[in-house]
Amino acid sequence: MSSFTQGIPGLPDLTHPTELVQFGTQALTASLLLVFLVIALGVAIALISFSLRRSQPEQLIFIGEWAVAYSQLLRGLQHLTLVLILLVPGFFLCSTLSNRYHHWEQERVAQVAQSVAGEKLEQFAPQVRYSVQEPYTYTTQVDGKIVKVNDMRESNRFLMLAGSQIQVKLDQSVDVPGRSSIYQVNYTADYKVVNQLKDINNFFFEAPPPNGYTVLSSYKVERDGIRLQPTNAGNYNFPFKLQSGEETTFKVTYQAQGGSRWVYSAEGQLLSNFRLTAIANFAPADFASGVVPNEIKVDGRSTQFTWKFDDNVSVKNPFGVFTNTEPIRHTGVIPRLLLLAPAIFLWWILLLYLSLPMSFKNVAIAGSIFFACLLTLTYLARLMNAQLAWTLISIILLILTWGLGASRSASLAAIVCTIAGAVLPVFGLLVPFSGLTLSLAGFLSVIWLAVRHWYGWYSLHLENEKLQVQRNAKD
Repeated sequence: MSSFTQGIPGLPDLTHPTELVQFGTQALTASLLLVFLVIALGVAIALISFSLRRSQPEQLIFIGEWAVAYSQLLRGLQHLTLVLILLVPGFFLCSTLSNRYHHWEQERVAQVAQSVAGEKLEQFAPQVRYSVQEPYTYTTQVDGKIVKVNDMRESNRFLMLAGSQIQVKLDQSVDVPGRSSIYQVNYTADYKVVNQLKDINNFFFEAPPPNGYTVLSSYKVERDGIRLQPTNAGNYNFPFKLQSGEETTFKVTYQAQGGSRWVYSAEGQLLSNFRLTAIANFAPADFASGVVPNEIKVDGRSTQFTWKFDDNVSVKNPFGVFTNTEPIRHTGVIPRLLLLAPAIFLWWILLLYLSLPMSFKNVAIAGSIFFACLLTLTYLARLMNAQLAWTLISIILLILTWGLGASRSASLAAIVCTIAGAVLPVFGLLVPFSGLTLSLAGFLSVIWLAVRHWYGWYSLHLENEKLQVQRNAKD
């Protein structure tokens, strides 16, 4: 597995057997420790009761208070144990889903990168080279004396191209094993050369093939309709003669295959009367290297890019065309949400406990629904927008939460708690304005608790007790 598709380092994943065994061992140890603490507390109360058996009035008062406190502690431990049972496996479920979603996101990024991987096809502008004899001076030692010597040496100079008319047609195919794009290039270029020198008429037309090709075919250079032959095999230097003041044209054509990017580099030359037309017969295509074309024409899946300079121009970056892949946005949002989901669950359960009476069964059902919604969101987000998916899931969550209340007031309280403690926090982690949305959720939660307990808008406990008595009377 490549480094691009690795999971989040250090995050527990229950699909790994070793981590699953380790988690089971730690959970068993923690459960045994909790059981021993409860038993030890009960034994301590029994010993104190035995030691105070002679003081009957004091014993009854003391033991009665401790018995009530112990029974409340046991009831609280039941709910605490249930919340822990929901929270700990829920955390490992969320961490596993986070690892899987991160793995899937990185795999998508790797696939997109693989589709445009490969060496680019880079065509260099040809050069017209000539040689001149120039004097130079050097020193040497003769018979122990330093002697200055004047001599002549040959030096290379380059003649500026008088005009460049280039047309390149690009077709795209797919390399099936690697799923990467391959360009098929049909290149045609006409170059105009004018001899502005007086005493020089011997030149070399240097027109190298593109770099990065995998296949090069039908490569030829013509001068005024006559095909030229290179001086040596594998050497793309073509000698020609041109009298002072005369002009001639060269035509370069070839067909090539290569990576998913084609560029034309001037290598610092001063271009004159330059025109480059690149026709990309695929979509989406865009211009490369930041050199904006003078004209862009789109015809169906074909795009024509034209760079035109009537006078001279110097271009630092190469002209070019590349396959424009769709950007992969909002990566890491779902993994972050899943890692923070246990904290959201705790806040939601705390709001429910502080707002309405929660039975053992209701807590278990509510926790199961919450993590089931996150599981659904994780896989729906692969098929559709995550915000839209959570909106649809939230409607179902609110409908199910209505059943937590035994009366209409209690059901409304459960709805408010669910919106402030679950729906808004999860939605806040999915939108760009996370801080604002989470602040709104926290503010709504605090306002609800203040209204609920300080102003007593809902007497939920009394209503539930009346309904419970009515149900028992009917039974």
